[in-house]
Amino acid sequence: MKTVTHQKLPTQWGEREKLRDKGQFWTPDWVAEAMVAYVSQDADVVFDPGVGRGAFYTALKKVAPKKKFFGTDIDPEIIAKAKSEGVFDSNAELEVRDFILNPPKKFFRAIVANPPYIRHHRLSQEQKDHFRKISLLNLSEKLDGRAGLHIYFLIQALSLLDKEGRLAFIMPADTCEGVFSKKLWGWISRKFCIDGVITFDHKATPFPGVDTNAVIFLIKNGKPQNKLKWVRCLAPRSKELFDFLRGGLSDTDSKDLKIYHRKLSEALAVGLSRTPLKNHTFEFTLADFARVMRGIATGANEFFFLTRDRARELQIPEKFFLPAIGRTRDAEASLISQETIKKLEEKGRPTRLFFPNGVGWEVMPQSVRNYILEGEKKGFAKRALISTRQPWYKMEVREAPVFLFAYLGRRNARFIKNEAGVVPLTGFLCIYPRSNEREYVEKLWAILQHPDTISNLRLVGKSYGSGAIKVEPRSLERLPIDSKMVSELGLQPKRLEQSLFANT
Repeated sequence: MKTVTHQKLPTQWGEREKLRDKGQFWTPDWVAEAMVAYVSQDADVVFDPGVGRGAFYTALKKVAPKKKFFGTDIDPEIIAKAKSEGVFDSNAELEVRDFILNPPKKFFRAIVANPPYIRHHRLSQEQKDHFRKISLLNLSEKLDGRAGLHIYFLIQALSLLDKEGRLAFIMPADTCEGVFSKKLWGWISRKFCIDGVITFDHKATPFPGVDTNAVIFLIKNGKPQNKLKWVRCLAPRSKELFDFLRGGLSDTDSKDLKIYHRKLSEALAVGLSRTPLKNHTFEFTLADFARVMRGIATGANEFFFLTRDRARELQIPEKFFLPAIGRTRDAEASLISQETIKKLEEKGRPTRLFFPNGVGWEVMPQSVRNYILEGEKKGFAKRALISTRQPWYKMEVREAPVFLFAYLGRRNARFIKNEAGVVPLTGFLCIYPRSNEREYVEKLWAILQHPDTISNLRLVGKSYGSGAIKVEPRSLERLPIDSKMVSELGLQPKRLEQSLFANT
């Protein structure tokens, strides 16, 4: 649970994975100083619940050297190392403690942190059970299990924020984009004052080279307000960001900052990490015209997803395969045709999904049985996902979708027309129009290709570093569809349901 400063980012994959396991990502000095300037204005002590090697204490010594500092961290070695390097002095009180399991028994008027960014799949069941208790205690309801450790750091810190106290946390954008975000921010907005939100242009990211989109949340323990300041920082190492936070969130645009006054209702509906949207009510969403499913999860692509040549080498008949596509970069254009598949085969890319469903063992060709037995010897049957299937080699079923969606891309998320009849793996989402009539499909395709529709993806997707977005199936169904386009094309929705952005 660390925050480190004045070091270069790791360049090797192994080093990066070690950091991910511990949730360590460095806070640059220009960001730490601005955050400390915001929280320390009316406080005698600044508290950092994940102190690490002291980025925020280093900032405090520069911004307000007479203020005292209290920090906790779960790792005694990182604190000892920082002390040996002279980061901490007698003005800093430090404790080795687990902030989640054993938080301090006192309140603070100033809390600042870059909480450990450990995603849910790296957490133990014991940790998740304790998180549920924290959620129930504070929110009176459980958050979705996909909330990471940083979310509970925020909840725990807010529970220790004194009356009229200030909190500044720098966190990934999924804090307000994840499936848990509506409950989280509903609670925060009812109990606290969301003072401001700082976002960063990709050129100004505090964490270059790290696949996360950082946001600073500025929260007061005061009466909730119906407006907030929302800022886009346009330049790295911006002194203007420091001046803005130190100056009480003044509302004058500058060269480095674009400042918006947002209604809280609009900001929560569109998303605190997303650019303000004047018209944020939409009559239609994609769910009115199509349903969405994820692609096939094989559990072992190396066994189930084969090249044409490998399939021939194994002498497995073609009827035991489905045409398939696995990587988004295997579909470079907005159309997958038979020519696309042919070119992939010539490149040696896998295009055959092993699909022995519906054929009994006793009537299978010997070549198929041999391949399955080989897979058992290699341990594929014991893998977590595969072991739940009966028999283990039974494949998930998907009808070939009319459209695919490349759901994770760096400014290249897109819809793809599937004229080759392939089934996609999990690199894609499957889109099934609510009518298979040719005219209906063509009209929907025109809408999916429209720049306004593509632009609206940012309203439902999770944002990552370098402009990447990820859109999950249920989120894609909430994609706003412009009613003017629907009217002009004469496309009739097959199901009407309340828009994600309605009644805000």
